[in-house]
Amino acid sequence: MNRALILGLVILTAGCQRQEPGARKAAEAEPHPESYTNWTLKTELFAEYVPLVAGRTSRFAVHLTRLDSFKPVETGKVEIRLQPADGRALSFSAGGPSSPGIFGVDVKPEAAGQYQLSVHVNSGGLNDVHELGEIEVSATTAAAVHEHGAEAEEKIAFLKEQQWTLDFATAVIEDRRLRTSIRAPAEVLPRSGGEAEVTVPFDGRLAGSNFPVIGARVRQGQTLASLLPPTSAPSDISTLELAREEASLALQLARKDRERAERLVQSGAAPAKRLDEARTFEATVEARLRAADARIAQYDASSSAEAHSGGARLFALRAPISGVVVETGAAPNANVKAGEVLFRIVDADAVYVSAAVPEAELPQVRNLTGAELEIPGAARPRALSSLVSIGRVVDPQSRTFPVIYQFDNRDRSVAIHQAIHVRLLSKPADLAPAAPESALVDDGGRPVIFVQSSGEAFVRRPVRLGVREGGYVQIVEGVFPGERVVVKGAHLVRLASMSSQVPAHGHVH
Repeated sequence: MNRALILGLVILTAGCQRQEPGARKAAEAEPHPESYTNWTLKTELFAEYVPLVAGRTSRFAVHLTRLDSFKPVETGKVEIRLQPADGRALSFSAGGPSSPGIFGVDVKPEAAGQYQLSVHVNSGGLNDVHELGEIEVSATTAAAVHEHGAEAEEKIAFLKEQQWTLDFATAVIEDRRLRTSIRAPAEVLPRSGGEAEVTVPFDGRLAGSNFPVIGARVRQGQTLASLLPPTSAPSDISTLELAREEASLALQLARKDRERAERLVQSGAAPAKRLDEARTFEATVEARLRAADARIAQYDASSSAEAHSGGARLFALRAPISGVVVETGAAPNANVKAGEVLFRIVDADAVYVSAAVPEAELPQVRNLTGAELEIPGAARPRALSSLVSIGRVVDPQSRTFPVIYQFDNRDRSVAIHQAIHVRLLSKPADLAPAAPESALVDDGGRPVIFVQSSGEAFVRRPVRLGVREGGYVQIVEGVFPGERVVVKGAHLVRLASMSSQVPAHGHVH
C-alpha cells in the first residue's frame, strides 16, 4: 500500500512537470504592454496600453503634463483617433481624468490593419495634438505578441505621480556657442564717489534726537543732524545780560537822537547829513541788541538738558550723497569735536565688483568680451556689462591683479564687501551641446546628468564638461542635442536610482 502511494505521487509530480512548459507558454502568450512618450511645445504625453487586437478593448492610460509648469493636466477632454489608410477615422475619448493628469481611454478597433495614431487634448484654454505615427491592430492576440530585447541602458523608474508632486522639470539639450571664461574670486566694493563721511565742522552740541540709524536710506541734501555752535562766553551769563541791557539803553538814546535830527532838518536848522548819521547809529545799535539776544538764546539752548533752537541759529549737517547709513556716532544732545565722524553713507545701488585674477591669466584678460557674477542662491549668473578698469599692478602677496566691473545692485542682491565669484568671458568657443548647470549632479565626485528616455524612465549619464556661461555648461561628452534632461529635481532621480524598491503606480492602467 505504501509502495502504491509513493508510485502515485511520483506519477502526479511528473505530470505537473510536463504541464509546466505549457503553462509558461500560455502565460507568455499575453501581449507585453507598450508605451508612447511624446512632447509638443505645450504638453508632454506618456501613454501606456496593451497592444491593440481587433474586436478587443485595450485601455490607454494617458498621462498629460503641462510643460509651462510640469504639473498635471487636471481637467478637460482627451480623444484618441485611429486613422486608417482609407476610410473614416475611429474616435475614442474620455470626458475627464480618472485622477489629476491621468485619462483612461478605452479603445476597441473592429478591423486589423495599420492606423495613424493621434491624441487630441482640450483642457480649457489648452488645445494640443500629439501625432504618434503608425500603430498596428493585430487580428489575434497571438499576433500581438512581440519580442522585447534587453535594454541597452539601465533605466531608473521615476513615476509621473512623483514628478508632479515635486519640484521637477526637464529641458532639451541644444547646441550653444558659449564663451571661454576665467573664474576668479571677487569682492563687492563701493563705487568711486559712492562712499562719504559726514564730519563735524566745529565744536558744538547736537540738537534733537531723531537721527538716521544704521541701515536707513537717505537722499542727497537730506538734513541728518543739527549742530548748535558754542556760545562765546558759556560760563558768564551776567556779562551777556549786561551787554544786552547796554544795547537796549543805547537803542533808546539812538532813537531820541534820530527823532531830534529829523526835527532840525525839517526846520532847516541842521543839514541832511546830520539825519543820516543819526539813522546809521540807530541801525547799528539795533544790530548790537539782536546779537546780544542771540548770544543769550544760544547760551540757554546749549546749557539746556533738551537742546532746542530757542532763537539760536543751528548748523545743518546734510547728506552729501544718496545711499544707506552704514555707521553712525550721533547721540542726542552729545557734545562733539571738530573733525569727528558722525555718519558714513554708502551708495549700494551701484557698486563695483573687483575680481582678483591670477597673474598667469593676464594674456587672456586682453580678450575680455564680458563678465558675469555668480550670486549665491540665484538660479543663474548676472551679467556684468560695464568694465571699469583692468589693473596693471600685481599684488606681491597674492600674485593677482584686479579687474573691476560696475554692477547694478538696486535689487540688493549683493552686499558691500561680500565675497563672491566672477566669470570673465573671452572669445566664443565652438558649437557644442549645452545644458543648464542645474542639470548637473555630483555622483561620487563625478558629474552626471539624467536623461529622460520615456515618460517615467531615466538614464544616468556620466558627462565631461566644457566652458560655462550664463547658467549653461557645455557637455563635451555624454549627451547629444535633442535629448531631454532633468534640470529640476535631478538629485531626486539620483535618490530613486539608489532605491532597491520599485515604486508602485498610484493609478489603474
